[in-house]
Amino acid sequence: MNSSLDITFLDQERVVNHPDMVALAANIPVWGQELGFQQIGITDIQLHQHNHYLQQWLDNGYHGEMQWMLAHQDKRQYPPELVPHAIRVISARMDYLPEDPQHIKTLKQGEKAYISHYALGRDYHKLIRKRLRVLAEKISQQFTELANTHQWNIGHISQRPFVDSAPVLEKAFAEKAGLGWIGKHTLVLNQHAGSWFFLGEVLTSIPLPINTHIADNKCGDCTACLKVCPTDAFIAPYTLDATRCISYLTIELKGTIPEEFREAMGNRVFGCDDCQAICPWNKYAKQTQEKDFSPRHQLDRADLITLFLWTEEEYLKKTEGSPIRRIGYERWLRNLAIGLGNAPKSETVYQTLRSRQNFPSKLVQEHIQWAIKQQLSDKKRRRKIKNPKKMGAG
Repeated sequence: MNSSLDITFLDQERVVNHPDMVALAANIPVWGQELGFQQIGITDIQLHQHNHYLQQWLDNGYHGEMQWMLAHQDKRQYPPELVPHAIRVISARMDYLPEDPQHIKTLKQGEKAYISHYALGRDYHKLIRKRLRVLAEKISQQFTELANTHQWNIGHISQRPFVDSAPVLEKAFAEKAGLGWIGKHTLVLNQHAGSWFFLGEVLTSIPLPINTHIADNKCGDCTACLKVCPTDAFIAPYTLDATRCISYLTIELKGTIPEEFREAMGNRVFGCDDCQAICPWNKYAKQTQEKDFSPRHQLDRADLITLFLWTEEEYLKKTEGSPIRRIGYERWLRNLAIGLGNAPKSETVYQTLRSRQNFPSKLVQEHIQWAIKQQLSDKKRRRKIKNPKKMGAG
């Protein structure tokens, strides 16, 4: 699928405005729906404002250990460096809200493990990428037929699908393609679908007509997402300090989780959904129709103790094909130890922690020792910390 396209600028202008190209672009969302996508938009590759914002965010160190955010800035800022001759981005969304959206209530059950909605089922990357590849091939085929019919001066087509796996500003492209607006919690919001959806893109050299309507930002004066964050990770509206975010701490951070965040994490052992769960726009979110996104191994209701006592073999078997696999067994135990430390005090929890306090990993041992102290402590728990850097939101 990767080759090159050589259309002169004048040819591009002539082709993009042709009625048959307009019809082709109109068919793409229809083909997308047939493949399981709920919405598709098309835009160009210009993101000057977002590139500037990203650089400021990186300069402030809000990316933490995510060094991949610093890498390949040339490709992130100029997509043709990623896909030769790319001039369009086809942005797609796919809903992932589980059949039982009441899973969020697990947060109030301290003996249970809370795992982010998106990670309860199979890993979305391969599923979405495969379908985007099918969509791209259909678009390429249709465009080639049009080019042959109208004798357009084109060479080969260059296309490539992406799903959160390359230096692509997917949220910015989704907003520009008309899929929604970037909310104060920095996620894309759609007034008819909320924010419980995955994003994927196809970068293409085909001169498709683009979306000209960008959704109005409808967050208004609402600051619910900023206020609910357990670790006060939002420095200001639209600005997330990832190093304070529970999703970062439980997934991206490879070492010790700072003590200042541990109590606030509660029973969240893989990701956090608080800012989405409280968002008023998510009352319009639709449950996913994808069976692969349904919870596996009862991970939406599992006990902390049960998961903590998994052997490494059990962990590898039960997280096969799951986003959870990426953090590895050691960090899995690290996160669960914190959850057990925050769990309601009981002799069972205490003995469970002691049973693994000699686990051959200093990282795990450190967090187990903290958890044991928490179980033995008489002090009142505080579930939310204060962020001295936090600016007024509103």
